[in-house]
Amino acid sequence: MSRTTLGANLLVIDGEVVQIDTLRYTPAGIPLLSFVLRHLSEQVEAGMQRRVECDVNAMVIGPLAENSQSIKVGEFVKASGFLAKRSLKSTQLVMHINTLDKI
Repeated sequence: MSRTTLGANLLVIDGEVVQIDTLRYTPAGIPLLSFVLRHLSEQVEAGMQRRVECDVNAMVIGPLAENSQSIKVGEFVKASGFLAKRSLKSTQLVMHINTLDKI
């Protein structure tokens, strides 16, 4: 097995939808919906409580993108998926969501 096929890449996060774009389509005609999740929580690091605040750029592709159009700014969701570069030439990470549930 090559090194590029090893390793885990799974992100599960909940947060508030603070920005959502209009549904668009890739050049191949696949629906794509981009949004930003704001996560706030308390986590334990090195045995101490730490407040965590972050905005996560995220996207859903395919049928899930069409099904997610009802999500509005201000709603809270739980998302699971993986991290990948925004594009081949970018170093910015984007969460690609496989499951998305309102909470």
